[in-house]
Amino acid sequence: MTPAARLSAAIELIDTIEAQRAPAAQALKDWGTSHRFAGSGDRAAIAGLVWDVLRRRASSAWVMDDDSPRARVLGMLKVERGMDLAAISALCDGSRFAPQPLTDAERSALASRSTEGAPAPIAGDYPEWLDPHLAKVFGDDRAREAAAMASRAPLDLRVNTLKARREKVLASLKHLGAAGTPWSPLGLRIELGADARNPGIHAEEDFIKGLVEVQDEGSQLAALFSAAKPGEQVIDLCAGAGGKTLALAAMMQGKGRLIATDHDKRQLAPIHERLSRAGVHNAEVRTPRGADDPVADIKASADLVLIDAPCSGTGTWRRNPDAKWRMRPGALEIRIKDQIEVLDRARAMVKPGGRIAYITCSVLSEENAGQVRAFVARHPEFVVAPPEETASVLWDKAEAFAKAALRFPEGWLMTPRRTGTDGFFVSVLRRQT
Repeated sequence: MTPAARLSAAIELIDTIEAQRAPAAQALKDWGTSHRFAGSGDRAAIAGLVWDVLRRRASSAWVMDDDSPRARVLGMLKVERGMDLAAISALCDGSRFAPQPLTDAERSALASRSTEGAPAPIAGDYPEWLDPHLAKVFGDDRAREAAAMASRAPLDLRVNTLKARREKVLASLKHLGAAGTPWSPLGLRIELGADARNPGIHAEEDFIKGLVEVQDEGSQLAALFSAAKPGEQVIDLCAGAGGKTLALAAMMQGKGRLIATDHDKRQLAPIHERLSRAGVHNAEVRTPRGADDPVADIKASADLVLIDAPCSGTGTWRRNPDAKWRMRPGALEIRIKDQIEVLDRARAMVKPGGRIAYITCSVLSEENAGQVRAFVARHPEFVVAPPEETASVLWDKAEAFAKAALRFPEGWLMTPRRTGTDGFFVSVLRRQT
């Protein structure tokens, strides 16, 4: 397919997603099934265009002064891809499979309009109802912070130290352009261009043998900040597919007791195969059955309870750009209630001197610092560990990290703009009595 034909396909797909309110991933899959002539490179390029439009939905429409699928695709080429009028016009020449030529209004908009002076939700590409929530955290920087959350994320990997050292895996994955991550001593990063296909990491020998796992650097740091140690009893209370369970197991060096569970047993489905591939032998997966609590026997005995809390997912907008436009205020309220429930549940499991690592992939204060303050107010036997103490596990990078991340009395907030990671909040709570 020509670049112009790919552009036409993207316009068609955006129209479908809007008209049918279809998840973007499903719409792309269906399009690929019905257009089998399109090669893998074509599908990757078209997907890149579609995801970029969803990332820049508001600013693209603003630049074009038009909210139609075609306008948003054209506006995205200027806002996200940095293309000028001549380059966009060359793609829209009206030839076979190409978009129709630019109208006078489109030419004028592409030549003269920009996001300069636009309201923060437009410049930052997020729903207007979230503006006061983001302003509470970022103030006047909210548009810049949100715009960084609209850029494409790299592919981050975590080296499994139960089986390998980072230097060894870095060398073997050089052909994919892998480099060390800035903060995590365990991470590798593969930068991805706008039209780049995700590398087939699951087919790599290092992945098959369990030497690496896909995990954003922010998620790696969140696990490291929990300071899990060999010989401890550790509970991963919201384990899901097991990403942080695997990181905890490596930190524990196979020594101690590691229990992974989740209220949704469907989320746990991949964890068994992942633990086996990673060579983890000290982990016990407890699947919920009916109304029974699978960890009811853990009472004031855990050294560490890690909570990868259910949250709004605002920190993962780079990876799920259509999710931000589907998010509604009611969903945030539900998540806040879920967080209160899981925090209070964890409280009873922690022994005196033990700790809770509370983690979200959200940038919203209500789910982060506000949630921690409310927990400590309910349970004064817990205190917040100084953020500098939790970041000390980064050794020589701790000082630079402290300057980059947002520090709150309750914990650290990482963002794409500040730390180059997904948005993650981490707080460590220590039980005194």
